[in-house]
Amino acid sequence: MLARRPYAVAELRRALEKKFPSDPAIQDAIARLRQLGYLDDKKVAEQVAYSLAHNRAYGPHRVRRELKSKLVDYKHIEPAIEAAYQETDARQLLEQVLAKKVHTLRLPLTRARFYSLCQSLMRKGFNSGDIIKAVRARAELRPVADDVEPVDLNDE
Repeated sequence: MLARRPYAVAELRRALEKKFPSDPAIQDAIARLRQLGYLDDKKVAEQVAYSLAHNRAYGPHRVRRELKSKLVDYKHIEPAIEAAYQETDARQLLEQVLAKKVHTLRLPLTRARFYSLCQSLMRKGFNSGDIIKAVRARAELRPVADDVEPVDLNDE
């Protein structure tokens, strides 16, 4: 299992308990793997956060959600997210993703397409306030974006 990808301690424990229910050797195996350095939540959090931020262009909220779903210890999540966004700021990443999405949009932009664009950026894990600022900074999107507030995005 560990040869394919890194696992968080709780995630591996859950997988082993599912495969071998009520086996007392699971605890010993996990303790041994931690002792040898094969299981480390901090390392897993950093690797997954970096990968999601740089390869999939996910925003901080989505990265946090993904790390929680992988059962990474909570104390390692925030430092991993901060480290992942040190070299590429989340707003720069948002600008890159927005530029790609605008390239595929059919203009003129309708209100429905605008909401769809913003919702897709929110699913990627970006903050709605940052999304509105980035969209309003683009001339081709400004006519529709000017009459929308960040709280409106959560309602639709």
